[in-house]
Amino acid sequence: MSSRKFLQLLLPALVGALLIGLWQLVHVSLSEDQRFLLPAPAAVLAAFHEHGPDLWRATLNTTQGAFLGFACAVIVSATLSLILSLSPLVRATFYPYLMILQMTPIIVFAPMLVIWVGPGLKSVTIITFLICFFPLAVNTTQGLVSTDRNLVELFRLYRATKLQEIFRLRLPAALPYFFTGLRIAATLAPIGALVGDYTAGSSAGDGGGLGFQTLIYSSQAKYAALFATATVCCALGFLFVAAVLSLSWLLLHHWHDSYERADT
Repeated sequence: MSSRKFLQLLLPALVGALLIGLWQLVHVSLSEDQRFLLPAPAAVLAAFHEHGPDLWRATLNTTQGAFLGFACAVIVSATLSLILSLSPLVRATFYPYLMILQMTPIIVFAPMLVIWVGPGLKSVTIITFLICFFPLAVNTTQGLVSTDRNLVELFRLYRATKLQEIFRLRLPAALPYFFTGLRIAATLAPIGALVGDYTAGSSAGDGGGLGFQTLIYSSQAKYAALFATATVCCALGFLFVAAVLSLSWLLLHHWHDSYERADT
């Protein structure tokens, strides 16, 4: 392992240890009556042990909702982006409605979704989809319409069909934009599932997720368990983003400039 790679692994670990130490110092500096507001790292670890089965079950439920909403957003946004890239007139017709959808507070939809499809996984999936959809659609569309004009003219000079132009030129050129939107959506997916579970989730049949567990621990004043739940949510977000970054590296590192520069 090169020294640069070693530093890239060592420095984040050192910063993490420093933050945990600072956390412990702040906890100790609080008065006895205030320490419950910031549980010590050891108390959070103990909460993991005490509430492990509940957190594991809730994590699986939240992951399911986050993944389903994220996957649906990827499929629908990719299809819509292809349609929007066909002509400026199509984009001018439909793009304002994408903006309206993005600017509508998701929390307003939650009570209606509970009425329309019922509480639980369906509502959580739809809320996650709505949160993830817009960055994917916007970035993918931008990538499809930002293809090098000289290459487009070259394809047309050789009388390539519209499908050949899209699938052999525009789609590969749009991949960096697509993965940018995918990284944003991967960050938002666990948050969307958490918000969905918090506002429209259900614990029926052990279906409650991390958002539902947050409500329970908050009502019971189990603050160490709340910190443990927050840690699991962060880890879930890292898992989603790591999967996207791995896929991006697999598809782009051989030819895209950003990876070539990073390797030099």
